[in-house]
Amino acid sequence: ENMIRKYLNRMGTGNRMSRRIFTNSYLNSNPKETTHFGFKTVAADEKAKLVEDVFSKVASRYDAMNDFMSGGLHRLWKDHLVSTLGPVRGTTIVDLAGGTGDVTFRILEALKLAPSTNTRAETRVLVCDINAQMLAEGRRRAVERGVSADGVTLSFVQADAEALPFPDGSVDAVTIAFGLRNVTRTLVALKEANRVLRRGGRFLCMEFSHVRTGPIRQAYDVYSFSVIPALGQLVTGDAQPYSYLVESIRRFPDQEALADLMRQAGMCEVQHWDLLDGVVAVHSGYRP
Repeated sequence: ENMIRKYLNRMGTGNRMSRRIFTNSYLNSNPKETTHFGFKTVAADEKAKLVEDVFSKVASRYDAMNDFMSGGLHRLWKDHLVSTLGPVRGTTIVDLAGGTGDVTFRILEALKLAPSTNTRAETRVLVCDINAQMLAEGRRRAVERGVSADGVTLSFVQADAEALPFPDGSVDAVTIAFGLRNVTRTLVALKEANRVLRRGGRFLCMEFSHVRTGPIRQAYDVYSFSVIPALGQLVTGDAQPYSYLVESIRRFPDQEALADLMRQAGMCEVQHWDLLDGVVAVHSGYRP
């Protein structure tokens, strides 16, 4: 915690800000505004709490959850995300919705062999998540696995993706893997990511998306709605979190719609590509 406070002080946010949980979803909600929670329609200011409850239940089994959702392929997909990012030393990288550290630990491994862009600049990797249980699981794993990289500062920050505790133009790269569909306001979160990026900084999003081909889509639907919740019930004793996650994928914008939202958020050079016929899509954009 002291490390996080020192970092946030250097970034100009102060101790008080470092202790806040940035819940813009609650503070700035229109009481009449609604959003989706899976297939349900809920008040916008309720979604963050509902999502928090889901991830609090599965925090210790998050890898197993992703294995169910992807048939184990999420590990290869995350390798692809970090390879696409190409982390370099002397930069600051924020991994949004990264509580358990799955992507962050890959970034640290890449940094061990990475070149430096600025030998006098610090190398910082920040795991940012709104959920305290997910962050606690990430810290536990970091200690258990002895995760580190020489000259790299790793910090865990509890914060809302819709109201990040970092100054404008203070970050070189922002990643988010399988987390954007869980925020209440996608466009607000994208604007926040763009705000904290330095000019030329990169945003990379990996998310379950919309399958392109009819037969594959039909098979994927059967797997998603029948197999995944049943496996969740069998392994964890609770099918509800897995049902929500499947439903949340279907309600999330498709590849082209998300690219449009990124442009609305102010990003440029926006592009996207599919993995496994659109089961997953990667979106890339830069701050002008």
